[in-house]
Amino acid sequence: MTGRRSWAEPWKVKMVEHLRMTTRPEREQAIAQAGFNTFLLPSEFVYIDLLTDSGTSAMSDRQWAGLMMGDEAYAGSMNYYHLESYKHLIPTHQGRCAEHIISQLCIRPGQTVPGNMYFTTTKMHQELAGGSFADVIIDEAHDPRSEHPFKGNCDLKKIEKLIREHGAEKIAYLSLETNVNMAGGQPCSMENIRATCDLCHRHGIKVYLDATRAVENAYFIREREPGYANKTLAEILREICDCTDGATMSAKKDALVNIGGFLAVNDDELAERARNMVVVYEGLHTYGGLAGRDMEAMAIGIQESVQLDHMHARIGQVEYLGHKLIEAGVPIVRPIGGHGIFVDAAAFLPHIPREEFPAQALAAALYVDSGVRAMERGGVSAGRDKETGKNLFPKLELVRLTLPRRVYTQAHMDVTAESVIALLENSRKVVGLRFTYEPKYLRFFQARFEPVRGNRVLEG
Repeated sequence: MTGRRSWAEPWKVKMVEHLRMTTRPEREQAIAQAGFNTFLLPSEFVYIDLLTDSGTSAMSDRQWAGLMMGDEAYAGSMNYYHLESYKHLIPTHQGRCAEHIISQLCIRPGQTVPGNMYFTTTKMHQELAGGSFADVIIDEAHDPRSEHPFKGNCDLKKIEKLIREHGAEKIAYLSLETNVNMAGGQPCSMENIRATCDLCHRHGIKVYLDATRAVENAYFIREREPGYANKTLAEILREICDCTDGATMSAKKDALVNIGGFLAVNDDELAERARNMVVVYEGLHTYGGLAGRDMEAMAIGIQESVQLDHMHARIGQVEYLGHKLIEAGVPIVRPIGGHGIFVDAAAFLPHIPREEFPAQALAAALYVDSGVRAMERGGVSAGRDKETGKNLFPKLELVRLTLPRRVYTQAHMDVTAESVIALLENSRKVVGLRFTYEPKYLRFFQARFEPVRGNRVLEG
């Protein structure tokens, strides 16, 4: 890598998918029919899809070839044995099933589950199991302007305070997310991972890793933390995993597949209980809701994900978009994170109060302007206080521009940047939103809205 001036992609295009170019009137109609929720837009009306990096990446020729090696035996598929991780690995159809299983097995009603910032589905599964989430991330993570290099770190003093107040026996486990999504794709340092796990283990508290973007985290450790510049991503990833007691994994991100995940644990008894649960909810423990070909593609994707050239290009594209926005004065979460750019919607739209969901409005306005689909990560995602029913408003009110892996070109990033910059110059034309429909769980997926005045989210 020494002396390399560019992050040029370590792959070439062999097939293309044609995109539909829409007009602004078509987009205005589409977003209105979707209730101003980008999740409800039909993909055929989307030009550049930055909604999520989950299951949207491009698989390699080796992965596609691997699909033909799928062993579709109901029991004991050979593809299962190509996956390696902790002592016990149990495949699931995606990450949230692994979250459900670990929550049901390890949380007793009334227990607390500390974590370095909440994630929507993780927190929901913990609450459905009777637990209560407690945020133990460092304070810098809640400040979009902080340049702290490891804003995903846990605050050891906050963990110690929870232990003093509740007692270790009332803490189910600590949920440790790498490259923290809701903080803007911000990594944890190896020093902090090790210290967090040591602290918890001294008190008999297990640590379960959300490994969804652990390879991206390993890349940042290599780039930013002393002592790791000459280590491979695989070596750093192994060190992260060795600190913890198990992991949930959505393979739809780092592992470069369209579907798949797993639960991995070291404890024999817990593994046996988890296998029993996966049979009930997913399928036999050697396929966990996946076809054999999906497991083969996942095994190959894991190998490809730890290649330094791949991750250098992946993070490089995120940084390319981020720097274009910073140079234009767009307020984004800094430093630039791993899987996307997070626009500070509260600073972008200061005329829209939090009660009118500026991030939701900005995501809808961006789609109207250019056909770029992003998503809200703020008050809508946070949901309501389960005791009072009032909206929760986290310090961060963000729009996430999430980059799928190996999908879009630099020119697509230019178009995206131009649209965001144009909206910043006309930010007063963006109108706030209010609910017209709100589901009980994970409302950001299915909620519907309307503008607080008129019928357009972007006036003019």
